Amino acid sequence: MTPIPVIIDTDTAQDDCITILLGLLDPAADLLAITMVAGNVSFEQQVANAQLTLNVAGMLGQVPVHAGCRRPMLREWVSANDVHGDGSGGLSMDTSVAVLAEEHGVDALLRLTAERPGEVSIVAIGPLTNIATAVVTDREFAGRVKSLYVMGGSNNGRGNITASAEYNFYVDPEAAQIVMAAGFNDLHLITWDPVTLRDATIARADYERLGELGTPLARFFKAMCDATIDYDESVGIDGSTHPDSLTLAVLLHPELVLAEAPYRVDVETASALTRGYSAMAWAKFGLAANAQVVEAVDGGAFFALLEGMLRTVTVPAHPITGLRLG
Repeated sequence: MTPIPVIIDTDTAQDDCITILLGLLDPAADLLAITMVAGNVSFEQQVANAQLTLNVAGMLGQVPVHAGCRRPMLREWVSANDVHGDGSGGLSMDTSVAVLAEEHGVDALLRLTAERPGEVSIVAIGPLTNIATAVVTDREFAGRVKSLYVMGGSNNGRGNITASAEYNFYVDPEAAQIVMAAGFNDLHLITWDPVTLRDATIARADYERLGELGTPLARFFKAMCDATIDYDESVGIDGSTHPDSLTLAVLLHPELVLAEAPYRVDVETASALTRGYSAMAWAKFGLAANAQVVEAVDGGAFFALLEGMLRTVTVPAHPITGLRLG
């Protein structure tokens, strides 16, 4: 099997970190770059979290990390600190040993897709500011991307930051709408509701078992996700949510998808009440589809994939404060 060339566009906290690990360690992935976008936690903390993740995998410096857009296109940034804390799980490292690429994240997206047109896939698991900025900078960009997998929106369902909106679309709705209208050849959406809530939420007992596998990665996983599972349970979600790592997983392993259908997806930008709402029109309405929306995945197979990754023994190149290795 030839590995899939992929870029991860991320606002690194909790499950974003697990997504990076999957991109580094799954033989199906050829991770070309990580591009950072304003989202979950402060920008500097996101970058530190990405470097921390590379380090725990023993791959610090092997994949470039590019700082991208530090705020939404038109809006003020909205954090998710209440959900993730600072996204570090209380872990830290000497960041002076980590190198941040000089090239801006949007420039990296444009360059890598121009060097290999039609070959590179992008997995976007934060607000879509970087992707939209690439679209408006170079109108040929969307046509060069082999496939774009987006974690965002809900399928005419409940939100997670407001009653109507999922966080990534809410933070930069203008960017999300630009991306939906850009004409990507192969755009797939993995939603919060119903897919994450039903198929990508790990019950507490299984979550605790994964954290006790004994590897540095398993301990890292638990440290990164503890704050979020506590928050999830406090708002009535029965476990730890993993939409971001699912988004990469279904690119790498399409057999995980049990149901998917074409939709016309548009994102609300004008209403204060429904800002970021993703209206997903199915075939009945006769509108030209712009996305394949994943409707169901094999949760058991996805969790088994994560467990296999967490069993991998890695050796961090530099000490990680707060992480027990033995």
